Amino acid sequence: MRTFDLAVIFAYLAGVTWFGARFKDRQKSLKDYFLGGRTAPWWAIALSIVSAETSTLTIIGTPPLAYAGSFVFLQVVFGYLLARLVISTIFLPQYFKGQLFTAYALMERRFGPRVRKVTAAVFLVTRSLAEGVRVFAISIVVSIILGTSGLTSILVIIGLTLFYTFEGGMTAVIWTDVIQMGMYVFGAAVSFFVLAGKIPGGLPHVLAVAAPAGKFQIFDFHWSWTYPYTFWAGIIGGCFLTTASHGTDQLVVQRLLSARSERESRLALLSSWIVIFIQFTLFLTIGTMLWVYRNGHVFPKEQLDRLYPTFIWETLPVGIAGLVMAAILAAAMANLSAALNSLASATVVDFYQPLTGSRHTAAHYLKVSRFSTILWGGVLAAIGVVSSHWGSVLESGLSIASVTLGILLGVFLLGILTTRPGENAAIAGVIAGACVMFGVKFATAIPFTWWVLIGSAATFGSGYTASFVLTERKASA
Repeated sequence: MRTFDLAVIFAYLAGVTWFGARFKDRQKSLKDYFLGGRTAPWWAIALSIVSAETSTLTIIGTPPLAYAGSFVFLQVVFGYLLARLVISTIFLPQYFKGQLFTAYALMERRFGPRVRKVTAAVFLVTRSLAEGVRVFAISIVVSIILGTSGLTSILVIIGLTLFYTFEGGMTAVIWTDVIQMGMYVFGAAVSFFVLAGKIPGGLPHVLAVAAPAGKFQIFDFHWSWTYPYTFWAGIIGGCFLTTASHGTDQLVVQRLLSARSERESRLALLSSWIVIFIQFTLFLTIGTMLWVYRNGHVFPKEQLDRLYPTFIWETLPVGIAGLVMAAILAAAMANLSAALNSLASATVVDFYQPLTGSRHTAAHYLKVSRFSTILWGGVLAAIGVVSSHWGSVLESGLSIASVTLGILLGVFLLGILTTRPGENAAIAGVIAGACVMFGVKFATAIPFTWWVLIGSAATFGSGYTASFVLTERKASA
C-alpha cells in the first residue's frame, strides 16, 4: 500500500463527510430533509441525477462490457433520451400538481391509500436489492485499496455515508453529488490520458487495433429476444427502463421534486442525458483501451469487474492512483447517500406518517427520518454481503431493478393515462404483473433489457381488463 495514495483517499473521504454534515442546521422539516427545501438550482439537480443513474456500477462495470465486447451498450443510452422526453411530457405535470414528497403519493391521489402502500413497498424492495449490489461494487474497490474483507469494506463506506446523510438530508445529497460527480469524471479523464500514454503508439494504435476487431461497433439492428444489446432492445427496452427508473423510482423522482419549478425539473432531467452519454462513451473507451493494453487477454467473467480498479491501483503513478480511487469512492458515496435518503422518505412519508395520522410534530418526523436512514444503512450492508454471488455488478444491478420497475411503471401509466380503473383493479394489475415477471425471470432466456416493457404491459393490461370486472369507487384523478 502506498502511503501518499492512502492519504489522498482518506483526506477526500474526511472532507466530503465534513462538507455534507455542514447542512445539518438547514433541516427543520420533512420538506427540508427530503426535498432540500426546494432551493437547489436545476444544474445541481441535473448532476445529482447523473450521479444516481451512473454510480460505481458504471465506473467498474462499463469498461468490462467494451473489454469483452464493443460499444453496443450505447444503444441503451439512446433509449434513455427517449424516456426523458416521455417523463417530461406525461409524469412531471402530474408531480407538480400540489406538493408531493414521494412518487407514490400520486398513486394515492389517483387510486387510494392501498395502491400508494403497494407501490411504495415495491420501491423499497427493488431499491434495497439493487442498491445492495452497488454496495458490493463499492467493497471491490475498497478491498483492492486496503486489502480488507468485503464486510469491512462495506461497513467503512456505509458508515461514512450514513453520517452526512443522517445529518444533512437531501440538501447534503444533492451538493455532495455535484462534488463527487465532478471527482469521478475527472478521475476517468485522468485514467484515459495515463492509459493512452502507457500504450505504445497511443490513441492511433488503439484505433488501428480495435477498429478492425469491431470494438467500436455501436449499432446492432438484428432482432433478438435473447441478446440484450440490439438497437431495438436498446431503444425500446432502454426507454421503458428509464421511464420506470426516472418516472416512478423515488431515488430519481425525489430529485425531480426538489426542483424549484416544473420547468427547472424538466431542464435538469433533459440536460442530464448529455452528461450521461459522455460518461458512458468515456468508460466504454477506457474498456477498449484496456483491451489493447492487455493485448486482448481473455479474463474469467468473475474477474472483469476488478479489471479497471486494479489497473488504477497497480499501474497509475503515486498520487494519481489515490486521486482516481477517491473518485470511484465518490461515485459510490453519492449514490449510496441518495438511496438512503429515498428509502427513508418512502418509509416515513408513505408508511409511518399515514399510520400515525400526521399528528406528531415536524421535529418528531425529522427524528424518525434520521433513524430510518440508519436502519436502511444496516439493510443495505446485509444485502451487499449476499450480493457478492450474483455475477456482473452492472448487469445484476440493472436486472434486479428491471424485475419490478415494469410493475411500477404499469400501474403509474394506468393511473395517469386512464380514468376507468379503480383501486382494486390497480392492485389486481400489480399482482398479475408480478406473476408474469417472475415467470420471465426464472423460466425464460429473455434478457433484462426487455423486462420493464413486459412487466409494464402485463400490469397495465391486466389492471385495465380487471376494471371491467371490479366495480368500485375511484379516487379523484
